Amino acid sequence: MLKIVLCIAAITLASAELAFAQKETEVREQTWLGYFNQTRFTKRSGLWVDLHYRLTGNFTDERSVNIARVAYIYYISDQVRLMGGYAYAKHFSHGTATPDVPEHRPWQQIQWFDKKNGFNLMQWFRVEQRYRRTVAAGELTDDYNFNWRLRYNFALTLPLKGKQVVAKTPFLFFNDEIHINAGKEIVNNYFDQNRAFLGLGYQFTSHLNAHLGYMNVFQQLPAGNRYVNINAIRLFVFHNIDLRKGD
Repeated sequence: MLKIVLCIAAITLASAELAFAQKETEVREQTWLGYFNQTRFTKRSGLWVDLHYRLTGNFTDERSVNIARVAYIYYISDQVRLMGGYAYAKHFSHGTATPDVPEHRPWQQIQWFDKKNGFNLMQWFRVEQRYRRTVAAGELTDDYNFNWRLRYNFALTLPLKGKQVVAKTPFLFFNDEIHINAGKEIVNNYFDQNRAFLGLGYQFTSHLNAHLGYMNVFQQLPAGNRYVNINAIRLFVFHNIDLRKGD
């Protein structure tokens, strides 16, 4: 299984490097920090919250994006969950010529898990409706650009001690997420971006873990022939809380 993960990571990074060599591509160095929380209230209901703080320019020189996301969770079972919610994002300008751009983002998602001896697999499929303020003559207008975005993510967790990820277990973590744009305002960049991550993690308790590692983001810009290749340090913390009585 470890060999399969490493092969997938190598193919993803090689594809990004090939496109990098063929297109007009800007290289950026970023740091991504994130906190994810799923709190379960009853057998069927819960709350999703995640917060993101991203820096760019030699990893830490400037702010890039802030995101706050919330959703209601409906538990079909312990392994399958439906979400529907809202996210607010702010895209920070780099310089004084343009303002910071806010974005409103309703979203819906199905998430499912498969736990086996030797690995855990998590997948989700997410649909986003992106309302992003437009900029004219260096000023924010009252209008919004709108597009749909479809996201598929899979994450593989491999324990480095024992057969399962339990408290006090180090693990190897790999995930890949592809983003596809849709909508009448999308002309050249139906492919939005791909995010490939490989890192090490630690399961502190049954409800809390974190992982740190390298992420490559390869993104196509609206112009169509321009791309961004991001080399990022990523630290994510995952916190699950179960408030059901008797648990």
